[in-house]
Amino acid sequence: MNPPLLYTASVPVFQRYLRQLGLMLDAAQAELTAGRLSEAQLLEARLAPDMLPLRLQVEIAAGFVLRACAPLQGQAVPPLGTPDPGLAGLQALLQERLSYLDSLVAESFREAELRQISSDAGQAQLQLPATEFLQHLALPNFFFHLTCTYALLRQLGVPLGKQDFDGLHRYR
Repeated sequence: MNPPLLYTASVPVFQRYLRQLGLMLDAAQAELTAGRLSEAQLLEARLAPDMLPLRLQVEIAAGFVLRACAPLQGQAVPPLGTPDPGLAGLQALLQERLSYLDSLVAESFREAELRQISSDAGQAQLQLPATEFLQHLALPNFFFHLTCTYALLRQLGVPLGKQDFDGLHRYR
């Protein structure tokens, strides 16, 4: 039997792109190690003064794993927690979310498309059918924060390209 659609549309996508995010943070660590960037500069970097810093962009992207997958299974969203400080704490957070994803069973997503999911979107409170929740809120927000992280790293001089974002493109 095929895995449920909302499982295949969420869990493998989050797994792939959390791994890519981890690789991007590895590239940032190399810049720290080489002395071309300070950890404080990295973690507090913003694309604009009113945008969140890189550390929160990573935390929020990782948070969408729980915010999406738990309700799709009919479960409450577990506490998101606060990662340990620094780049190492963000890497540990990504590993924790990957372990969570690895623990999920496709069968727990069976009939997920029948669920109505309540979620906040900024200050808005939403009630959406599960498919719409995943396609129009959870995945776009995950990718928004992932993209902000990528853009911040590029702005800071971390040598990344499109191939580092998706792991599929090849230019080298």
